[in-house]
Amino acid sequence: MQLYKQQDIKIYNSLTGKKDLFTPINDGYVGMYVCGPTVYSNVHLGNVRTFMSFDMIFRYFKHLGYKVRYVRNITDAGHLENDADEGEDRIAKKARLEEIEPMEVVQRYTVDFHTILNLFNFLPPSIEPTATGHIIEQIEIIKSIIDKGLAYEVNGSVYFDVLKYNETNNYGKLSGRNIEDLIHNTRALDGQSDKKNPQDFALWKKAEPQHIMRWPSPWSDGFPGWHLECTAMSTKYLGEHFDIHGGGMDLKFPHHECEIAQAEAWNGQTPVNTWMHANMLIMNGKKMAKSTGNYILPNEIFNGNNSHITKAYLPSVARFFMLQANYRSVLDFTNDGLLASEKGFFRLMEAIDLLTNLKTDSTTTFDISAWKQTCYDAMNDDFNSPVVIANLFEVVKFIHQIKEGKATITESDLKLLRTTIDSFAFDILGLENPSKIKDNSGKLEGAVELLIKMRQEARANKDFALSDKIRDELLEAGIQLKDGKEGTTFTTN
Repeated sequence: MQLYKQQDIKIYNSLTGKKDLFTPINDGYVGMYVCGPTVYSNVHLGNVRTFMSFDMIFRYFKHLGYKVRYVRNITDAGHLENDADEGEDRIAKKARLEEIEPMEVVQRYTVDFHTILNLFNFLPPSIEPTATGHIIEQIEIIKSIIDKGLAYEVNGSVYFDVLKYNETNNYGKLSGRNIEDLIHNTRALDGQSDKKNPQDFALWKKAEPQHIMRWPSPWSDGFPGWHLECTAMSTKYLGEHFDIHGGGMDLKFPHHECEIAQAEAWNGQTPVNTWMHANMLIMNGKKMAKSTGNYILPNEIFNGNNSHITKAYLPSVARFFMLQANYRSVLDFTNDGLLASEKGFFRLMEAIDLLTNLKTDSTTTFDISAWKQTCYDAMNDDFNSPVVIANLFEVVKFIHQIKEGKATITESDLKLLRTTIDSFAFDILGLENPSKIKDNSGKLEGAVELLIKMRQEARANKDFALSDKIRDELLEAGIQLKDGKEGTTFTTN
């Protein structure tokens, strides 16, 4: 029997405001969509935390034996500077400032995104679609919504008619916002907008002459609205009605609210059963922001090059730190918190390493089977990773007692303990044991030496752009090159 038939999962559903028993639409299958990054800058640590939460959830569903289709998109067009459908496209603006092609921006920061997530030991999603790869699907959805009288075209742009939609539906049901309050609290249009009402949002925007990113459509050469991209990609790969949609708390309104409205207007049914939202990451008790200097990039955690931390930390230590808070809780990122997590992480890894040489006995003085179920109970309670970690430390104490001769364990229970702790620490929480990583140090050294040789050849050929790229991308991966009189050496963080 598959594990999922033995474990009942309750998930906090933002749509109902309570923990609901998870029942997949198709038995044995899970369809999950998570809003991915807009790739115009280095991935934000707060976004990493959100994606880490859903990586853990993906891992748990797979562990239980579900066949999971996990879709996490890349937004590479259409995300304007603010939610009022105004300003430049964020990627186009970056391209203009750096005098490069928009797709160069996309490529650079998509690579950065994948590099950072790989260091944190994320599993890749089942599908990672891009907004620009689904322009046709978005145009077809817009046509359908217009035909149903719930969108209108003005001067080449198309807007969703929120007030018309709300006559027969409930705009605001996810975020708990009342349409009358939205109308009251929204400033009047200034006469320059094409919208009928301030609450309406863009499905398609006509591109101004200077706008680099544009595609032909029945209404104008333009680009899709940010909200529409996710509706097109999620429904294409998961169907018009799927199990789980996730993202950061900041996306609940207006992004996810608009997704619901679009989908219901298009196909007449609510698109998702369970809406999940991960909470924000702050630092030293304050909002993380580049403008105030209260900010740290993920790779700066690994190399220690930031004034907010006193040393470099392993990616698994940072991952362990983040998973010690429930995904729905605000997490305060501090150096003291990282230091404490580092001690706890190595204590856990040390205990796991001790399992290999523990002596067995004829009796066990700890109920391993009952403990195992408490770990499942924690994950089944809205993926409560802090309780899972607390349970792991309960058995760490037991392992040390066995080593000291104060407790005993049978051979069969030791095997059960080893497989269970491996499942939860590594397969589900996604931690990596440094003692196992070191086994690959020879392979790492050989790969880095090859890159050093390539860099030397590039410098000899005066290809300084390639030379700098090799150095910078190794640094991003936590490997620092040091040029000296006797050649180039490297250190890892």
